Amino acid sequence: MARRPPTRAGEGSTRHGPVPFLLRLPADLHRRLAVQAAAEDASLNEYCVQRLAGPDVMATHRRSIAAVLATAAVVAGTHLVGVIAHGSWVRGEARDSSDVDVMVVVARSLPLTRDLYREWDASSPAWDGRPVDAHFVHLPDAARGPGSLWCELAVEGVVLDDRSGAVSATLIEVRRAIAQGRFVRKTAHGQPYWTEAA
Repeated sequence: MARRPPTRAGEGSTRHGPVPFLLRLPADLHRRLAVQAAAEDASLNEYCVQRLAGPDVMATHRRSIAAVLATAAVVAGTHLVGVIAHGSWVRGEARDSSDVDVMVVVARSLPLTRDLYREWDASSPAWDGRPVDAHFVHLPDAARGPGSLWCELAVEGVVLDDRSGAVSATLIEVRRAIAQGRFVRKTAHGQPYWTEAA
């Protein structure tokens, strides 16, 4: 008996449950997806389904993200650890005049000086026509805790680049600490901040 060729997408498959989907990936991309899935406490399969099922910032804004990441790579060089988008644009609260906020995470071997900001401003990457406001940070010191900034990033940040998985791993640890009640969010003069629970 001759075998039927595999059904292609859109050719009228009547199956309603999960169907197998074979996809060949470059080894480096497979490794990065596996790291991101582990940071989200998900299997690689679950993570890929989540990424494919809904709106994907990485796909929708591919060119803008590429411009931001290229500028970050030029400014930070080999010290670049990762890039996180945050702020009003991520929350869906951006106005016509709003910029896009990004955190550029760099290794502690790179001092956080005004020169980094001057070099960024000289490049002026844009995000769908919006200016991109960058802030340069180090990963939190384990002995001192994540601080208010990293708590806020853990809640609303979108990871655009994570060279070794350290950024995603940090964010998941901070989210766990928040879920355990170790940090609480408060507001002063309309501005949110995080503090250790009493």
